[in-house]
Amino acid sequence: MNQLTNLWRLMRPRQWVKSSFVFTGILFAGAWRQSQMVQRVLLAAVAFSLAASGVYIINDLIDRSQDLHHPRKKLRPLAAGKVSVSAAIAVLIVLLLAAFALGFLVSTRVVAILSIYVLVNIAYSVHLKHVVILDVFIIASGFMLRILAGTMGVGIAPSQWLLLCGWMMALFLGFAKRRAEIYALSDDGPTHRRVLTHYQPVLLDHMIIVTATCVILSYSLYTMSPATIQTHHTESLIYTVPFVIYGIFRYIYSLHRQSAGGDPALQIFSDPHLLLAIVGWLLVTLWLIT
Repeated sequence: MNQLTNLWRLMRPRQWVKSSFVFTGILFAGAWRQSQMVQRVLLAAVAFSLAASGVYIINDLIDRSQDLHHPRKKLRPLAAGKVSVSAAIAVLIVLLLAAFALGFLVSTRVVAILSIYVLVNIAYSVHLKHVVILDVFIIASGFMLRILAGTMGVGIAPSQWLLLCGWMMALFLGFAKRRAEIYALSDDGPTHRRVLTHYQPVLLDHMIIVTATCVILSYSLYTMSPATIQTHHTESLIYTVPFVIYGIFRYIYSLHRQSAGGDPALQIFSDPHLLLAIVGWLLVTLWLIT
């Protein structure tokens, strides 16, 4: 039983919340009324969740010796020796096979997007995570590929404004992650993640401000876009903007006051204010476009 628990932890199921980005297209394209489309998006989301778990295992296999120097990562199953390398590789193979099988049921485009996601993250784990700025762009690309899987992958034309907003949000989360790591790690931090030696807190604060501003502006412009108004037959989506602003500001507050933000998936469920902002935005959005 303990072995199954450790294997479950190895997969990091809480990170599956990131697959919610797959549903962006079906929500704002109004395609959620089509049962077949909903089924395809759900399959794409599950496929991405399984592929993400596989990617995390690859990263843990590569970093298991370095994770021993991290205050929290040293407790991960591989680093702590609770899961063997052979068992981790076996789970990795099963996860990736299942992910690509589900992706194939949706479309070949989803398979291609999953392939890019896995290959990019392998490159990230091996080398690109040590390249300043580019490392955050690689992290952000994972969120964008999820959006593309839920739009282009299922035959939905993605809105340019939503793609821009999604990209800025992904960069915001990426730079916030690096800022949280600087808060959390002691003098051994640069040894664990070399790229942190190239980041200064003031630099990351500037980048967080820029990307947060871009998120708010791009989403606000999306809600007022003539194409958006024509698609959803309402000019009232502008009233969802305060939820976005509050959520962004709350995330920044938690980052600086509580040293949180290193793990967006954990932060969402640990901060009731942030969770309320997300749920409120979702409910009001659904109410306005239904």
